Amino acid sequence: MHLSLERNGDTLEVELAGSWRGADLPAIDAELAAQSFAGARSLNVSIPESVSLDLAGAWRLREWLKAAEAAGLSVQFNGTPPGQLELIDATLAGKRSRPPPSSSEPAFEPVSALGRTVTRRVQGVKLALDFVGRACVTFARACASWRRLRPASIARHVYETGITAIPIVSLIAFLITLIIAYIAAQQAREYGAEIFVVDIVTVGVLRELGVLLTAIIVAGRSGSAFAAEIGAMKLNEEVDALHAIGVEPHEVLILPRVIGLVIAMPLLAVIADGIGLLSGALLCKWLLDMPLVLYLERVQDAIAPTTFWVGIIKAPFFGLLIALSGTYRGLQVRDSSRELGRLTTVAVVQSIFLVIFANAMFAIAFWQLDI
Repeated sequence: MHLSLERNGDTLEVELAGSWRGADLPAIDAELAAQSFAGARSLNVSIPESVSLDLAGAWRLREWLKAAEAAGLSVQFNGTPPGQLELIDATLAGKRSRPPPSSSEPAFEPVSALGRTVTRRVQGVKLALDFVGRACVTFARACASWRRLRPASIARHVYETGITAIPIVSLIAFLITLIIAYIAAQQAREYGAEIFVVDIVTVGVLRELGVLLTAIIVAGRSGSAFAAEIGAMKLNEEVDALHAIGVEPHEVLILPRVIGLVIAMPLLAVIADGIGLLSGALLCKWLLDMPLVLYLERVQDAIAPTTFWVGIIKAPFFGLLIALSGTYRGLQVRDSSRELGRLTTVAVVQSIFLVIFANAMFAIAFWQLDI
């Protein structure tokens, strides 16, 4: 039984009961069809809190009440009308229902805006930590089986993020090192210390420039690609389809990209280091007329046992930050292609910021360790 109806003179007292959901519509329709408005002028509707009412049931109740109004009855609710009916009316009217202003709402708008901003930031940090935690758990589970790591997918991402990035990484490393070596040579020539240009180029490229320039290029190239690819899948509901067939999206979409970029970054950093040293050699030969043998000897003297490894150690961490940032922003895409573009931009900016921040932390740590 879904409603009880009592006649009090020319007033009909109706009380809903039970469940008013989509699955109950046949029984509800049968009971409503058995009711008659003959001889009545008003209809009082009561909806106890125990009644389970969804949008389908609310729609059918609204149709019945509209039929009562069309029959000349005035419809009133005993208490507050259900929110589902207000939502349906607002939707049909093309408006968004807004809650009434609360008397406890802060009167000072800047303070309220600051509170909302802080709340959003805290919630964003929680979501990011949840994403990183799920990625770590997925990696731990995948380590139990080689197939779950998806080596074919990892190899493809190593190729796309590493091998195909070699030309642009080499070109940027060559040009930037050339510029820095030229500026250093111009300044050192005034003091007759041209030989120290080799030290500046060698230490700067191996410790900082090689891996940092590579990370920034990869952030703009692969970080944006990760966000755009996964974001497009979100818009096309492909991620929901993976959930529907019982496939974990983190295992299929996140893990191969993260592992692939972590593998590719040290390889690209080594190539950038080599191209940077070659660029310095060419400039020293062209501008300072320095023999190649002397340049190589000075490079060996300038390199400490840890100089090369300081840069290489950073590379996997930078790759991890870029991959996590790109995939995380891609999973946040909702509703529209405009949101896809915005979050792709956010992924690139955030990746570059995290890389530079991590590089600063490494610099402080290596300084404290005297490395």
